[in-house]
Amino acid sequence: MLQTEYEFTLPMGYADGEGALHREGVMRLATAADEILPLKDPRVQSNEAYLLLILLSRVVTRLGAVSQINPKVMEGLYAADLAYLQDFYNHINRNGKASLEAVCPKCAHEFEVESNGTGG
Repeated sequence: MLQTEYEFTLPMGYADGEGALHREGVMRLATAADEILPLKDPRVQSNEAYLLLILLSRVVTRLGAVSQINPKVMEGLYAADLAYLQDFYNHINRNGKASLEAVCPKCAHEFEVESNGTGG
C-alpha cells in the first residue's frame, strides 16, 4: 500500500496566538493541483516567494492542535521550521518516502536512511 502521509517534528515549533507551541505534524504527498493551483493566487503573482507558503498550507494536514492550517499559519513559522518543511516536502515528494541517501565515510557503502521526521 502506498504511504501518502508522513509525520514530522518541527525543529522550533509554531507558536499560536495564546503562546502554545506546536511541533508535531503530518504532511501528505502533493498532487499536481497542489503545485499548479497556487500559481493562480494573486499573492503568488505579486510575490513569487508566497508560493511556498500556500503550497505547504495545502499539504500540511496537521500541526499540533492548530485547527486549520492556512497560509497565515505558515507565515508565523520560524525560518528554520519553514526551511525544514520545504526540505521535508522535497524528500517525500521526490520518491514517495522520507529517506535520505547516505555514504559510509569508512567503506564508501551507499545506503538509504529513513527519516523519522524529527527536526533538529
